[in-house]
Amino acid sequence: MRAYELARELGVESKEVLARAADLGIEVAAASSGLDDDSVALIRLAFEEAATAAAAGVAPEESPAEPVTPAGPEPEAAPLSAPAAPTPVRPAAPLLSVRPGVTVSGLAAAAGRPVGEVVKVLLSRGQMAGAAQPVPPDHLEAVVGALGFILQVEDATAPAAAAPSGPRSAPARPTGGVRRPPVVTVMGHVDHGKTKLLDRIRTANVVAEEAGGITQHIGAYQVSLGERRITFIDTPGHEAFTSLRARGAEVTDIVVLVVAADDGVMPQTVEAISHAKAAGVPIVVAINKMDLPGAEPQTVRAQLTEHGLLVEQLGGDVVSAEVSALTGEGIDQLLEYLDLIAELEEFSADPSAPAAGTVVEAQLDRGRGPVATVIVHQGTLRRGDAIVAGAVAGRVRAMFDHTGAPVDSAPPSTPVLIMGWDDVPRAGDRFEVKRDERAARAAADEAADSLRIKELVMPTAADRLQSLLDELRSDEQAELRLIVKADTQGSQEAIREGVGKIGRSGGRITIVHAAVGGINENDVLLADATGSVIFGFGVRPDAKSRRAAEDAGIEIRTYRIIYEMLDDIEAMLVGRLAPEAVERVLGSAEVRAVFRSPRFGSVAGCYVTEGELARSARVRLVRDGVVVYEGSIASLRRFKDDARSVAAGFECGVGLESFKDVKEGDVIEAYEVQEVART
Repeated sequence: MRAYELARELGVESKEVLARAADLGIEVAAASSGLDDDSVALIRLAFEEAATAAAAGVAPEESPAEPVTPAGPEPEAAPLSAPAAPTPVRPAAPLLSVRPGVTVSGLAAAAGRPVGEVVKVLLSRGQMAGAAQPVPPDHLEAVVGALGFILQVEDATAPAAAAPSGPRSAPARPTGGVRRPPVVTVMGHVDHGKTKLLDRIRTANVVAEEAGGITQHIGAYQVSLGERRITFIDTPGHEAFTSLRARGAEVTDIVVLVVAADDGVMPQTVEAISHAKAAGVPIVVAINKMDLPGAEPQTVRAQLTEHGLLVEQLGGDVVSAEVSALTGEGIDQLLEYLDLIAELEEFSADPSAPAAGTVVEAQLDRGRGPVATVIVHQGTLRRGDAIVAGAVAGRVRAMFDHTGAPVDSAPPSTPVLIMGWDDVPRAGDRFEVKRDERAARAAADEAADSLRIKELVMPTAADRLQSLLDELRSDEQAELRLIVKADTQGSQEAIREGVGKIGRSGGRITIVHAAVGGINENDVLLADATGSVIFGFGVRPDAKSRRAAEDAGIEIRTYRIIYEMLDDIEAMLVGRLAPEAVERVLGSAEVRAVFRSPRFGSVAGCYVTEGELARSARVRLVRDGVVVYEGSIASLRRFKDDARSVAAGFECGVGLESFKDVKEGDVIEAYEVQEVART
């Protein structure tokens, strides 16, 4: 039986069952965790005793857990010495005394390490065990050794000393607040079934007859789960999720991470995990495509541990559900998990407060003028209210729910489409209700003035870096956030290991995201939302990413030698950077055809997309974001004539010095190096 099912049977909230289990010494990771028959009996008896004590006028805390433990004389046998202890590999390693049959969580508690670390060691040895399962006896000594200890086996009759950790405390509910539906965003790798999962959830909950059978897409919708509701933002993908956060819109309460059971963890899955972690919201893993013959959910769970997500089945606190968007299998269980997390987190709002929320998406509709989908966070939005979002004011002339039906009011966490804006607001802007249209327009004018001033003084990447260095130099508890992209998995692991050895008193480094591949716009968005610096090893940003970084003032630093990168990270952590060589991109060209020349070998037929290619410039060849060549241009021609430079918008032939492996789709970047002093 799962903990939340027992809570329903007893007529109490799930968190009360978790707290009672912790008092009894029963380790339960989350409300969706399973309980064995003995544990269920103990918890039932504890609640019955508490109820009996309360009826007799005795305080609940006077009802101890001892009467429900098995009776019997307590043995006083001394611990047995460990049998034939092996020669320790490291003589200085401390002893770790454990009982025979110790569980994974018990070993983690005794060693003072996270449960996930023990699970990872077992996985590396080909063993899969959850937190409540015993460590395989033939692997116990090796696991303890991997944790840095020498094994000592206690007497089986010795009392256990490790106390289980209690459940995570739920946040306090605001005064006057009532429960509101959770707002959920679905993320994951392309083709893993995000959109199909959303469609399955929607079609299973939307009645076709509502609003004359016309269901209009408004960017968000609600589904019913008994008397409760769950709000889904219909913008799958971490790009939209993080772009909202980058503008300060904290819309999402829970993230559903969709992973295909046959493909497993893929590059965009890793990106989605990093974006969700950066938002600091609960994550629910939906292992999709369980209807396929190649589905391997346990493999998916094992892969997720490598990226810091430890699911309940392996002893963690991340809920996972096995679903099939095609057949509908597991959808109800997934919705129950989301409702359960909402109950534990106690998402609440005050419906009587002035209405406020976030614009999810907006557009200009030919028949209805400017319209915007909003989600109400606080208060109740009503038809006729004067509203303002950023630099745009308006009055709510009409509202429609996710089925297309007109509504007169929208309580907290309700998505509605609003008509009556003076102009199209920006997605991510916060909206609020004003006392009248005059006050709304005054607030919009003030916001427009602030926006113009901000755009005039938009800091450059150098300004933001200097500000960061000043902060790191003066702050006693400084944190340097990094996004690391590398050309190979080996390089990424070497960088992670090197960064882990860097430190200073009162300062720490957090790697927000690390992956293999070129620097893309998602990295820039994540850096903007988290205040990170992007470091690339053997990779380059594409033109769109470079422009996005310039517009947002994001620092991108690329390297070809690992120790130079690590030296700069260490210097940055203490707030100082030595004079450095900064690259300035002069131009880039896309290879559209490859020709053979008896004199130069492979000649790239290129189209210059930005800047210019100069015959004397240094160049690099970038393939899928990874640098495969650095050197110089051997020949540059326009038609049959030699050229000193070729500007954007023109075609040319390029021969690279001592390099012939050019392919269609490659990008040739011309650049120069300038010495810039950092203070």
